[in-house]
Amino acid sequence: MCKMKDNNTVITVLGSAGGVAKSVLSILNKSVVDTSDPIHSLIKNSVIHLVDKNQKDLEYYSSLFPELYQHFVLHQFDLKDIKKLTKHLKSTKTLVVIDVSWGDTVEMLQCCNKLGVKYVNTALENTYIDENEELYEGFQLAERIYHLEKHKDLFTNTTAIIGSGMNPGVVQWMAYELLKDSKEKPLACYIVEHDTSFYKNPLKAKENTIYTTWSPECFLDEAIASYPMYIHHHTPLYLYEDVYDIEFKVTLGNKQFYGCLMPHEEIFTLGKIYDFESGFLYKVNDHTTDIIRTNLDDVDKLWDYDMEVLNPDKAPLDGEDLVGVLVVYQDKEHYMYNVSSNEEIFSKFQTNATYFQVASGVYAALAVLLKDSIPKGAYYVDELLHQTENQYGKYLTHYMTTFETGENNQTDGLLLQRMQRINS
Repeated sequence: MCKMKDNNTVITVLGSAGGVAKSVLSILNKSVVDTSDPIHSLIKNSVIHLVDKNQKDLEYYSSLFPELYQHFVLHQFDLKDIKKLTKHLKSTKTLVVIDVSWGDTVEMLQCCNKLGVKYVNTALENTYIDENEELYEGFQLAERIYHLEKHKDLFTNTTAIIGSGMNPGVVQWMAYELLKDSKEKPLACYIVEHDTSFYKNPLKAKENTIYTTWSPECFLDEAIASYPMYIHHHTPLYLYEDVYDIEFKVTLGNKQFYGCLMPHEEIFTLGKIYDFESGFLYKVNDHTTDIIRTNLDDVDKLWDYDMEVLNPDKAPLDGEDLVGVLVVYQDKEHYMYNVSSNEEIFSKFQTNATYFQVASGVYAALAVLLKDSIPKGAYYVDELLHQTENQYGKYLTHYMTTFETGENNQTDGLLLQRMQRINS
């Protein structure tokens, strides 16, 4: 276990026993031995406190992260105990919190702000909404956003990057890259994802089980407990439809798929900055898609189904996760995307493609917080790119090395022009 020195970089990871944390630590396990890594010297001289309410043992961490585990100190407590978290951050002299937990985002930020600790997370959590879902059914994400927005400008004693996973996170950087030199005003910007990840041996899949590459509960919140949502002229608009009863055409050069329209954090943040239509179009594996569509007459029963994350530790995975941005103009479209293959990612990082993509966004934000001079305040990734001097893109592309860009010489139009009904 690590001994504290005066020049140590002290990091606390909240939710350290989960899948995203495993993937972040897998990247840092490379950082500690990769002398070309932008934060190598800082991770080499780091103490990393791992906090979880259901903590794993040291053997779990030492077997997965052989280069890094000597930097770890393990803790087990519930993040609802804010006094204990405050005491921990203070006594350990934590510099940066990486929050990949289920802890309430505003409470975690308030704690860091009070102590002047830097902060990064991947998604918005709100324990009150989680415990009272029936009050917010259909609009959970909007309520999480509105709750954060009430407090966001008060975080003036921390430097925080909110929502820096893949989407939200890396996709805002892709949008920024595509739009920064644009001479024309775009009509729309869509975040697009086609995740074909599944077991190499399909017989491993159980009937009536929801399989996703990240939290199945959070996925179902978007897929069956929310209304399709998009932003137009800075205004959220909702379709009174089942998410999986309609789909929308996406063309990226020679790749084409139909995705479902789901609420997502980056849609709100992009729609706040830019005056164009924005939406998130998502297609998951056929197995899970078929289960949802078979039960559209009573989607609530899906909550009683078994749910599993597609974990390559249990059985080899096939397929890939494509995540990108499609910018629509009057008579053409520009696009940028990353494709991560499960087989390749597992061989390098011992995780699935989706978790690697999320962890890449965390890594980029962590590097910004450790290396760049960012004014205090709380930033979404798109705000960070527009309002500060940073090297987010340089850090990101150290491990996520491949991005495809291109142009469609025609357009499929705005969302309602792309829409088709499944049962029509």
